[in-house]
This record gives sequence, structure tokens and C-alpha cells, in this order.
Amino acid sequence: MGWRSPHPELSLGETPILSSPGAGSSLSLVSTTEVSPATVEAPTEDLDVLIVGAGISGIGAACHLRSRCPGKTFAILEARDAIGGTWDLFRYPGIRSDSDMFTLGYSFRPWEDPRAIADGPSIRAYVRDTAREHGVDRAIRFHHRVVRAEWSTPEARWSVEVERTDTGETVRLSCGFLQICTGYYRYDEGYTPTFAGAERFGGPIIHPQHWPEDLDYTDKRVVVIGSGATAVTLLPAMAGRAAHVTMLQRSPSYIVALPSVDPLAERLRDRLPPRIVYSILRWKNVLLMLGSFRVARRWPEFAKRVVRRGIAKHLPPDYELDAHFEPEYEPWDQRVCLVPDGDLFAVMNAGEAAIVTDRIETFTETGIRLASGAELEADIIVTATGLNVQAIGGARISVDGREVELSDTVAYKGMMLSGVPNLALTLGYTNASWTLRCDLVSEYVCRLLNHMDERGYAQCTPKAPPPSVAIKPFLDLKSGYVQRSLDALPKQGTRPPWQLHQNYPLDRFLMKTSRMEDEGIEFSRAGRGVREPERVAA
Repeated sequence: MGWRSPHPELSLGETPILSSPGAGSSLSLVSTTEVSPATVEAPTEDLDVLIVGAGISGIGAACHLRSRCPGKTFAILEARDAIGGTWDLFRYPGIRSDSDMFTLGYSFRPWEDPRAIADGPSIRAYVRDTAREHGVDRAIRFHHRVVRAEWSTPEARWSVEVERTDTGETVRLSCGFLQICTGYYRYDEGYTPTFAGAERFGGPIIHPQHWPEDLDYTDKRVVVIGSGATAVTLLPAMAGRAAHVTMLQRSPSYIVALPSVDPLAERLRDRLPPRIVYSILRWKNVLLMLGSFRVARRWPEFAKRVVRRGIAKHLPPDYELDAHFEPEYEPWDQRVCLVPDGDLFAVMNAGEAAIVTDRIETFTETGIRLASGAELEADIIVTATGLNVQAIGGARISVDGREVELSDTVAYKGMMLSGVPNLALTLGYTNASWTLRCDLVSEYVCRLLNHMDERGYAQCTPKAPPPSVAIKPFLDLKSGYVQRSLDALPKQGTRPPWQLHQNYPLDRFLMKTSRMEDEGIEFSRAGRGVREPERVAA
């Protein structure tokens, strides 16, 4: 299941540390005696950078760090036992990307598969191969879950408490910079609302986040509750093998059909080198994505008509579009769902699947009774009802003994937190591919670390905006999982450098050209008790 550590020969007391090229040996072993944490406090190991999470953003961060910051020692802490994050955790039928792979792929490693919309195993393999090719797989420490991170200004270091999820052992590390790449949701549980009568249902009730490997839905009647990306993926993936699949939605989502293989990619692949093809396709899709987002925001009624016409092409003329494909919100108030090659509509036209728009009154012994009085018979119920948002992987952070509540902080450049030194959150876009912004954040972190080294700085602390800058929520989506979690997330300002742009070209320009020292961040050369480094000429 997933991809495991390439160093099974290491004992629990031996851990690989990766140094970027130029720092000497790329792999060394720190040998410790394996003892009970209750009896002996293990010595604290110190690194330049700790990356938390070995998913698509964590592996990307490590690759950027190794390439752009020669000499930095770092490790990747992963709570689970495999590379891949989301793409290793989710194993439900049909799991695939909800954006094209030419923008979801890394900027430094072309996606060469002709499929623009890829399945989960292919994405997992891409992340795994990237880690191996760039040598950062050796820096991953599996079964390492960060519990607490405490910043000390006198030492200018993070002290990080880690729990070994396989042994229960407590490990302590320290670092000069902490980069959080854990995404934004809880891995241990998805969101399932309380359904009346759920205990009465005689079959399995499954959340897609924890799909049983041995679930046999052959010739079973399946009801999928939900209307988002997971639900529209499950419907065509389970249809055909199941007796019938019904997607039960409270209200519709915006759905757009796109080709699974990019026609331009097919034309260019035999004519140009892979990196040039990748760059062309990447920018083409970035601009199309941004353009459609801008149009939808400025002319929502026009965008609604375009989406509706696209759906109507795939369904019979007498289909009730108003009932099942007319969302109650404006385009891009929530993410738009993509269906490759119109597979959702194909199984509906074949009679293998259907969409029902109604509210649940109660579960019954044999299915679900709806508010309209109708009943859906089911052998299996799937609750594709969303995620539980959890920033920084559930870890607690403190600065000089003061607990930090994320909701009390304001994001700086969408990646650092006011009042929290030497820490970056790696989060992607809500209106575009996740990795686009993660790449930019990781590049900026490297630029920041090099800037600090050049000038002898030990600490960089973002500042809260002045009172003249209005504060607003960090995320602007109206999705249920976002609205439920606004109090657990940072805020953002209404102007740079505290404003979070949903605009890749603009962010790319700002991240690469903006001044490192501006009104939103304060640098210091050393904390108390830290030796003052010599100033290095710029």
C-alpha cells in the first residue's frame, strides 16, 4: 500500500539526514540507542530545516530546498508510512485529479503522460518517482507526527516534539526553519453529518476517506450522498459493476466536462522536447483557468449559461436540468467539478446511475427516506460529505511560551503568520491547481533562507497589518468544509503583503521580484544567547 522507505535496513535508532549538495556526504546515520522514552530523554537532533508532510507539497518543498539551498540540512517528517499524502490516503474507486496534471505537476519535473486528468495511483507514482530522482526520499522519516513546535527567540530555533506513530516513542528535534506541508484537512477522519436513523441501516456506511479494501459492491445498490468532486468521481467509477448507483445531493454543484487527454499535448508531443511541451501546456492551462475564473466572477450569469449548455449537450433534451444541475450559489463560490470525457453523463444515459436532488428525512433499515416522501433503496451508503479542515496537521505551536491561535494571526504573503518567526505554511490555490502555489511558496522559502544567510539574519517575523488594513477570511470559498473552519484558520488583509491572491501569474511575479524586506516582516540577526554572525556583504 503506497511507497515505503527505501532504507528498510535502518533500525529505529538510525535515521537518515539529507544535506543539500555541497554539504559533504548526502546521507549520514545518526545512531542512538533504542530505549523507552519514559526512562531516558533522547538527545535533541538539530537541523537547518524541517519539512512536515511527505505529500505532493512536502516532496516539492524538499526538492526545491535541495536544489536552491546547497548546504542546508533537512528532514521530512511524515506521520504515515508512505509517500503521497492525499494520493496515498484516498483509495476509493476512480480517485483522480480535480485539475489538469500539467498544472498539478511540479514546475521542475514535466508530467509526460498524455492524460491531463490522471488517476490517483499515477499521481502517487509521479510523486514517489520525483522524490527518488531528486534524492529526497532519503530524508523522509515515516511514522513521525509533529505534536508541538515551540519557538525560542534567545536560541532562534524551533524545538519540535514528535510522536512515533508506530512505537509511541517521543522524539525531539530542533531546527532553524519550519515548513508545514500537511495540507488543510484531517487525515484520521472525514466529515460526516449526523443522519437520523443511521444506526438502523442494515448495510455498511462508508466515508470515501477510509475506503475498505475488501468492499465488494458487485450487483449492489449504492447511494452516494454528496455533490462535490468525490461524488461525481464515484458515480461513474462504481456504475456498471454495481447494480445501480444514485448520487443523492441536497443541492447541485457546477460540473464541467473536459477531455481526459489534452489535444494540444498530442499534437506537440512528437514535435518538441518534453520540457518545452510541458511549459506550453502549463501556461496555456494556467491562463485558461484564470480567464474562466475571472469571467465567472465578473459575469456570473454568462458563466452559468455556458456551463448549462455544456451539460445539456451530454443529456437527453427532456432531462430536468433545473432540478439537478442548477446550483444555488454563484460560479466559483465553491470549486467547480471536472468530469473527464463526460463519464458522469455517460453512465446516467446508460441507466446505470442517476442523480436525485432532495433532503434526507431519515435512514431506514433498507435505505433512505427523503423529505419528499420518496425512498431510495440501498445495500451500501457512501457519505461523500466532505473534509474536516485542520491546519498544520493538528500540531500546537507556541512562541516564547505563548500559545499561538491561528485565528488570531494574519497571513503574510499567504504563507507566513504574523508574530510567528521562521515558519511557512504551504497551501495551494482554491481556484487552480494546488501545486502551482506550493511551488511558488517553496521557491520563496529558499529565497528567504538565502537572503537570511547572506545578511547574517537568524530570525524573520511577519508583522500584523496596521489598523488601516481591513481583515477578512483566509479562504473565500463558501464550501461547507471552509465555512465550518473559518475560526481555525488565519486571516488575510485587503492589500499586499497580507493579501492572498488567487492569481498564479501575479503571485509568480511578486514572489520572484518583490523586496525581501518590506513593511510586513522584521528581520533580526540574533536572539539573546545566540552568537551574532558576521554580516555578509550582499
